[in-house]
Order: sequence, then C-alpha cells, then structure tokens
Amino acid sequence: MKSSIVYNLFHEYYCRDFHLDGFPNKMSRREFGFALFSEGVVVRHKRFETFDELKAFLEANVPADAYYSCAYYEHPDFEMEKKGWLGADLIFDIDADHIPTACDRIHDEWVCVNCKFEGKGIIPEKCPICGSEKFDVKTWPCENCLASAKDETIKLLDFLIFDFGFSKDEIRLFFSGNRGYHIHVEGEAVQELDAMARKEIVDYISGMGLDVTFHAPVIRKTKKGIEIGKDAKFSSFGWSQRLLRGIRIFLASAKEEDLERIGLRKETAEILMQNKDVLLKGLVELGVLFTPKGVGAGTWLRIMKHVAGLQSAKIDTVVTTDVHRLIRLPNTLNSKTGFKKAEVPISEIDKFDPFKEALAFKSGTLTVKVSSAPKFRICDQTFGPYRNRKVELPTAAALLLICRERAEVIE
Repeated sequence: MKSSIVYNLFHEYYCRDFHLDGFPNKMSRREFGFALFSEGVVVRHKRFETFDELKAFLEANVPADAYYSCAYYEHPDFEMEKKGWLGADLIFDIDADHIPTACDRIHDEWVCVNCKFEGKGIIPEKCPICGSEKFDVKTWPCENCLASAKDETIKLLDFLIFDFGFSKDEIRLFFSGNRGYHIHVEGEAVQELDAMARKEIVDYISGMGLDVTFHAPVIRKTKKGIEIGKDAKFSSFGWSQRLLRGIRIFLASAKEEDLERIGLRKETAEILMQNKDVLLKGLVELGVLFTPKGVGAGTWLRIMKHVAGLQSAKIDTVVTTDVHRLIRLPNTLNSKTGFKKAEVPISEIDKFDPFKEALAFKSGTLTVKVSSAPKFRICDQTFGPYRNRKVELPTAAALLLICRERAEVIE
C-alpha cells in the first residue's frame, strides 16, 4: 500500500534528518499548513514559536506535504479574516507543468475519468471520445523538463538581480522537490506590496503587454504605422537590453526555416541569412541593428515579439500575486516524488543536480511491481523503462515510482 510505506519513510526522515537552518524568517508570524496522509485531511492555521515545536509536530503527525505562509500575521493561528496581515515575502514558482517540452508526449499520461480513453502528452480540454473535461493525469519529473525549469529560473534570477536590483542576500532559491524551483525574496522593500503591485512585477518578468516599440529604438510608431527609426541603438538595461540579447542569440543560430516558422516571407528570410554576419557584428560590437535593403520595420517587429517570448521567464503568476499564499516548507518532503525541497546556492544553480542533491534517502532497497515507468536516473544510476515488471531498486528510485503511482511495494 502506497500510504503505509511512504508514511513510514517520511516518519523516519522527520525523526532523523529534518532541519531548517534558521529558515523561515519570523517563524512565529507565519501560518503553517499540512496535508496529511489520510485522504482529504488538511490541517491549517497552525502557529509555531520555535523550530523544536515544528519538528515535534512533524514527527507526531508525519504530513504528506508541509507548507508555510509567505505572509506575516498578527495572529497566524486565527481564521483568515482575523489574522491581521502584516506583509508578505515575494514568492516565485517555476514549474515544468507550465513549460511545453517535447518530452511531455513520451512520459506524461492522461486517462479520461468518464470513458477511460487514454493518451500521452498535452492534456486535451475535452475528451475526444466522450467530451468529458475530467482526467487522471500522471506527469514525470524527467531531466529535460527539469532542465527547462532551471533555464527559466536562471532567467528569473537575472530579472530580479539586474532589473529590480535585489541583492543575492535577499534571494533564496530552492528546488521544489518535484518539477521546478521556488524563489523567495525577503526584505522590507517587498513586504508591503499589495497584489496589484506584485502583478506589475509579474507582468514585467513575463513580458505581459510588452510594447517592443517602446524598448527597441530600431522601430518607432508613426501616424502611418511603424517604421525604422534613425537612432537604432539599444539601451544597456531593461527590456531593451533583453531584446538586443534575444535578437543576437536568435539570429546566431537561426536558419531560413526558423525565420519562416515565425511568419517571415521566404525572400525576407533569405536576405537576413545573406546579411547575418553584418547584423551580428553590429549587434555584438555596437548594440546597433543595421537594416539591410528589403527588410522593413514589420520584419523586425515580428522578430522582436518572438524573442520577447524567449527572453521572458515562465512563472506561475497566481503564486506571486497571492499575498496569503502557502508555499512548501524548505527541507520537507514532496509527496509526489519523495524528494526534499532543497536550497540551492544561487552561484551553483548551473551545476545543481536534483536527482542527486535533493534525495532524502540514500541507502537501502525496495522491491516493487512497476506498472509503467520511463527511463530515469537517480544519482549516477539509470533505471527503466519498465512495464509490468517486478524489480529491486534503491529506496529513492522505488519511492519516486510509488509516489508517482507507477509502482507498488511487494512485501
């Protein structure tokens, strides 16, 4: 039974290995919430004065998932309308579920709750057989998905540090324990921001409503429409610099078919390819976009809108704007994987390996019956793919399969 083996392993972890290293800040002002292993049981409005109190609760109750509020309250243990909001950290959630990847169709599965029709990849809005909108979904934390989430996280860090001016001391970065990353920004500068102010930050980072003509001097609006500006030099900060960088990266690797794929005519794509070296030289050395004959403002507008999407960071906008949000507690276990929410030093994000550094269980084995599982890696070992197979696996690998409901323990 999934719950019993997972419960026992989680209990072992909270009794033996759980620690917090002084986090979260202002602990007694936070609300804590827990999803228990008993189906549908959620405990909220908990308050803890000390780490020892929290640890004792975790050991005694062994939650499937543990959360705490980004908000500070006068009375965290009161009902929501009586808590007395004092402020909140700025929280960002990047999840591979929100990032389309080619590997989704390989490892993500869905089944219609009504007629049991099944498929892989992106979940349809409605079942193609019966029209139902309800599905049982099985996703998978593969290396490609997590690499995509890491790329978006690196972009987000760049926004926070270089555009918003947050210091690395104000930012804490965590692997979520599943398919993404969390970024916590603390400090007085953000604590009193309301939901609307946080939405402005979200819109800037995600490029929502971005007018590239405002940030790209190569294009300007006139009464007749848009045209090439006389001063085609990009500025050295903000979205202007991001558009410059995006054009440079895109053109450097683009082929004619890539340009046609974003809507350019074949003739225009050929001209750009013929002048690629000159264009890149101007972009790299001078921050200037030269405009070869036959390439108008409409072409550059289309390219800039495309690269703006590439340069934006794919964040869960709801999480950031919610000033009462509960976020997963650091170093607690994620019931979808058995991995822990692990802190990542910002300077080490490039080399962080969640399949090694977020493991809570590094010894022992379990024998499981696997219904289906793609090829996957734990530490330096590769496992699978499996289908209807009995196999003995390291505890972390077996626990991942059990938590993803792809295997059962054989007693």
